Amino acid sequence: MNAGRLAGIAILAVGVVLLIVGFRSSEAPVDQISNALTGRYTDRTMWYMVGGAVAAVVGGVLAVLGKRL
Repeated sequence: MNAGRLAGIAILAVGVVLLIVGFRSSEAPVDQISNALTGRYTDRTMWYMVGGAVAAVVGGVLAVLGKRL
């Protein structure tokens, strides 16, 4: 396994963790109230979800393509 694939797996793992944190924080009472009143989650929750999704995609691409990039 080369360094590109290892970095991809690590970034993918971080992305998955951020997504889990984002989804769990979206169930918090503060986020539920914010969603009910404004129709969207708090900025922190959105950053966890968006950052986690981007990291998961980038990590997945690096893990699959590895050194070919």
